[in-house]
Amino acid sequence: MIEDFSFYLALVVLIVFLIMLSNKIKLAYPILLVIAGLIISFIPGVPVLKIEPELIFIIFLPPLLYDAAWLNSWKELWHWRRIIGSFAFVVVFLTAVSVALVANFFIPGFTLALGFLLGGIVSPPDAVSAGAILKFVKVPKRISSILEGESLLNDASSLIIFRFALIAVVTGQFVWYEATLSFIWMVIGGVGIGVLIGVIFCKTQKFLPTDANMDIILSLVTPYIIYITAEESHASGILAVVSGSLYLSYNRHHFLGSSSRLRAETVWQSFIFLLNGLVFLLIGLDLPEITSGLKQEGISFFDATLFAFLITLVLMLGRMLVAYGAVIVTKIASLFITVADKNPGNRLPFVLGWAGMRGVVSLATTLSIPVTLDGSPFPHRNLILYITFIVILATLVLQGTTLPFVIKKLRIPNFQDHLPKAETERFLRKELAKASLEYLKLNGRESEYSIHLQKWVSEWEFDIDFKDKSILPDDYILYKNILEEQRQILLKINRSKELVDEEIIRRFLHKIDLEEENLKQE
Repeated sequence: MIEDFSFYLALVVLIVFLIMLSNKIKLAYPILLVIAGLIISFIPGVPVLKIEPELIFIIFLPPLLYDAAWLNSWKELWHWRRIIGSFAFVVVFLTAVSVALVANFFIPGFTLALGFLLGGIVSPPDAVSAGAILKFVKVPKRISSILEGESLLNDASSLIIFRFALIAVVTGQFVWYEATLSFIWMVIGGVGIGVLIGVIFCKTQKFLPTDANMDIILSLVTPYIIYITAEESHASGILAVVSGSLYLSYNRHHFLGSSSRLRAETVWQSFIFLLNGLVFLLIGLDLPEITSGLKQEGISFFDATLFAFLITLVLMLGRMLVAYGAVIVTKIASLFITVADKNPGNRLPFVLGWAGMRGVVSLATTLSIPVTLDGSPFPHRNLILYITFIVILATLVLQGTTLPFVIKKLRIPNFQDHLPKAETERFLRKELAKASLEYLKLNGRESEYSIHLQKWVSEWEFDIDFKDKSILPDDYILYKNILEEQRQILLKINRSKELVDEEIIRRFLHKIDLEEENLKQE
């Protein structure tokens, strides 16, 4: 490995360069990285970048899911829980069934169990790809919230299908009542273990003295500890990481200081940036090994490609049909419950159906298939790898490059799920100013305000951005308390005001953290 260190270092530099290029030409970086990896793989003498299959899940998935859950909004997740739940569980299951039936019928020697194995691998869309593409086009908050929420849960549901299918392939049998009990434990145990470990970390960091360095290190090891603990307990490690991360994210202001939150944000952005870049580049670099495996299985390149495009077509049409099926179900539900949207429209389902790019999870899952089964090669492993590769490449290139055009062409309306941005910001500034002045009246001595506090009072009264932060010790304590009061007001508004976009509230909270850090520099 040490002799290839220069190559790995060059890959990191290449990832940064390609993402810079993608931003310049406004092309989603997953597409560019996959194509670049594919080109590099054909260069003579390039070292084979290979990771042991059983380590794929442990290396990549826990931190990627942890970061996605940390950035997700629990409020948005709960608000869209019905459609998110439908796409994350019902759609994934129906997709897996469709793939299993088609693969069993059209691919020679493909059993139903292998079909479900393939279905579990390719059924979950990739949030990283969708997020990278959506940043180049303005979309309603509703779409991004649904896609982000779906990606958190569909990974878990697809991997549960994959695990049961793998057991059926290995043992040659499927006992439904054992599978049912195992499924219940995987879900309940996974969620319970994730939340429990989240509570332990939250309480530990709150009551024991830690600094930003310790908090960042703990945040880096937390997803791995949660995942490994759940897997060792035969529960769902994916659900455990998601549930634990959501709990910690929701309580971040109760156990982390401003320094830890700000510095951890920077560290995690760089860490996830590198992981995403590596995993998409790895997709392209793996092609030569996959195609050589096809020759060993005696499957022609043409037939394998035909099977792969057939599965891709099933995935694309299936997701589109289910998306419009959800509209019909919603309209029927609106006759019985008031929360269902009576007129969801036809354009939103098309976008949700078209945003079905596959990526990180599908790659990690397919590479985790064991190489051998009882000493003999795992049946059709290389064909499954090749089909997955083509599915990822085809959906990224076809759907990924056209999604911005589709969104612009459809002219999706703003659904008014939240107050307008300017109105929300004015409302938050007014509430913070009122809370700050009220706190001063209760805890300060109005007749003895220093010049600094008088300027801050003027700032709150007239909503002026005052820059002078040179303050006296007593003022520092009082102002720091006011910042904490503002923080609690924002958290309260986020919990109680459904129409207030949490993304804007998080920006205000971020500014308060920066303000608190600026005080420490004086």
